[in-house]
Amino acid sequence: MTPDFTFCTVQYDSGDWDSAPLVPANLIDSVARYTAITVAPTGVIVPLSSRDLFKYPLAYLTGHLPVRFSDLERRTLREYCARGGMLFVDDHNHDIDGVFHKTATEEIGRAVAPLKELPNSDPLYGSFFRFDDGPPATSHELNGWGDNLVHKQLMAVKTNDRISVLYSSKDYSSEWGFHPDNKRFLSIDNTKFGVNIVVYALTR
Repeated sequence: MTPDFTFCTVQYDSGDWDSAPLVPANLIDSVARYTAITVAPTGVIVPLSSRDLFKYPLAYLTGHLPVRFSDLERRTLREYCARGGMLFVDDHNHDIDGVFHKTATEEIGRAVAPLKELPNSDPLYGSFFRFDDGPPATSHELNGWGDNLVHKQLMAVKTNDRISVLYSSKDYSSEWGFHPDNKRFLSIDNTKFGVNIVVYALTR
């Protein structure tokens, strides 16, 4: 049986695209744990320049270093979003106006459209679990990591009233970068918002 969802990590030519290797397995576990979605047991890595990207309704991109897309990567991302794909970008630095943030937001603007603040009332926050206050804070924010700032909103590009690019400065890549077996030590599973992102991408 073909799974409903396969976790897709985007490989891009610049930067360190593979900086959060534990995130895919953790979110695969959460989707399988909480939903009835059939999920592939392992994720895939797909170059941003490859048309294989169009097979996956959700793609995850992260890193710490400057991001510069090639012309082909830019064109592929533009077409991916126009065809109904959703790119989730998370700044793995958790700092404000750092090199990843500056360059990634610029490249998204060049490839798709400028990012805008996403209201905390967006359907994303109720697509599976309810997050009435918008994006959940990460422990790095609450502990004063980096910029000592809790980012109240995410940013997004919307295409036909649907999120085509979701951008986070909250460093979920660090928050979710642990082995799934360790969920039993958490009083609150901090990956639940990741489930919302997956369900939104599959159903909107």
